[in-house]
Amino acid sequence: MNALITLVVLTLIATFASSLKRVPADQVHSLYRRGKPYRLLQPGTHMALPLVDHVVHRIKLSGQVLRFQEPLPNAHGVSGTVYWQVLEPERADAVIEQADQLIRGGALAALRQEPEAYSADRRDLGSRLKQAMNSALRERGMMVTRVELEFA
Repeated sequence: MNALITLVVLTLIATFASSLKRVPADQVHSLYRRGKPYRLLQPGTHMALPLVDHVVHRIKLSGQVLRFQEPLPNAHGVSGTVYWQVLEPERADAVIEQADQLIRGGALAALRQEPEAYSADRRDLGSRLKQAMNSALRERGMMVTRVELEFA
């Protein structure tokens, strides 16, 4: 009988502990209920329904860095660093898993559209790339803050 009571108490404690969700200060977590987006958890400690609610995305609000390297059509390779961050986690939640591909693809597409990219001023070209990428990323709740380029 004592073993049964102990088992029930331990199960209740484990269930309560699994329902607590702690979100660090520089993050927002997206909580899904039954596989659908339910709400965003802001920094702090939150209660969630065990076995029903799941944290699907841990969205960093601080700046993030993405490196890329690509040969240009004119046989010059370019590598660069893109600094970006999430501004609106509500919008970014749907595409956060593809953020690296979106940013890398946007940077490479913008580079391919630049005539004579290898002879342009790196700072000016980085500024134009930043503007081109931000026009597409703003609607997704993200923003590029800086682009640094290096040519081979």
